Amino acid sequence: MEDNSKNHSFGKGLVAGMVAAAIIFGLTGRVGAFISSRFPGGHGSQEERIDAKLEELDQYIDQYYLFDYEETNLESGIYKGLMAGLGDIYTGYYTPEEYASFMETTNGSYSGIGAMLRQDYKNGIITVYRVFDGSPAAEAGIEEGDILYTVKGEEVTGKDLSLVVTDLKGEEGSTVDISILKDPSDPASEAALTLTRRHIEVPTVEFQMIDQEIGYIAITEFEDVTDDQFMAALDALEAQGMKDLVIDLRNNGGGLVDVTCAILDRLLPEGLIVYTEDKYGNRQEEKSDAEHYFAGDMAVLVNGNSASASEIFAGAIKDYGVGTLVGTQTFGKGIVQSLFPLSDGSAVKMTVSRYYTPKGNNIHEVGITPDVLIEYDEDAEEDNQLMKALEILSK
Repeated sequence: MEDNSKNHSFGKGLVAGMVAAAIIFGLTGRVGAFISSRFPGGHGSQEERIDAKLEELDQYIDQYYLFDYEETNLESGIYKGLMAGLGDIYTGYYTPEEYASFMETTNGSYSGIGAMLRQDYKNGIITVYRVFDGSPAAEAGIEEGDILYTVKGEEVTGKDLSLVVTDLKGEEGSTVDISILKDPSDPASEAALTLTRRHIEVPTVEFQMIDQEIGYIAITEFEDVTDDQFMAALDALEAQGMKDLVIDLRNNGGGLVDVTCAILDRLLPEGLIVYTEDKYGNRQEEKSDAEHYFAGDMAVLVNGNSASASEIFAGAIKDYGVGTLVGTQTFGKGIVQSLFPLSDGSAVKMTVSRYYTPKGNNIHEVGITPDVLIEYDEDAEEDNQLMKALEILSK
């Protein structure tokens, strides 16, 4: 599932894309028939109206349009516009190139700039929340909190985050032009940068012993590699004498549900982890077995950027009462997306179901309230939320 918001308007993507494609590929009749089938109400008259509109637009394009254009981009515009017409920022179309690049990221390595991004789905703004040491992004002076403003000359606010990430990736040694804003209230803070892509290994798990008995594991996202990285971290901490555990999900925007459930299977007693229901009422359950169960106390750190798969994790911990949630209200994304590969190598990502915590709670647009509410104090010398978690575990 994912994470992860599509193009802006049905009219701009679908109609304009179809117009251009109809002109180039001779699709006018088929476009009219398609639109009529989707929006019934006078089959013949509607087709005639659409054909007349296409012909009128064709004349304007022939007479006035200034620039050259790529036929494949026009065709993609049809499909992107169709999915954008659903009005769901989590649903979208991937070209074959975009889909291949997207799948690279979930596998744990890629060629890119070495920065992790998150998107405020309410206003569409994309910000940097992590920069890998020694990466092209770090060398260019990009910092946590910077706003990504443009990629390849195109403003990215409101664009599907996964497609923006795809644009930032590419062949090792190739370059990508971006701009960032250090201060969103000051247009003069915009900085234009050209970065050279390099091979990036994605560390999704960090861990350490806080003291002789308390371990700490931070999970930045749930990708294919995260399960193995988490298990290795847990084994290493237990070998060092860990009895209790802090799991940090702050700023974790989600990822793959199956990976999340595999990790929870190592921590929870036997029972239901999460279940989903599609539009037909079909229910699918994920369960933990009794083979593994973390017997120590746990505290889980969350904040407003803990979303989707992170909320599946936090919801299960809370419902079972096996750990204490510490921090602020989570984001509130209680819906699931699936990727559907198409025959030509492209793909669509669509919202397909709602998910529910073990106790039957759907947290979409609500979020999860921590057991201990505490705002992060940016002025404090120490991480006050982490200190509160340690205080709870030390009692």
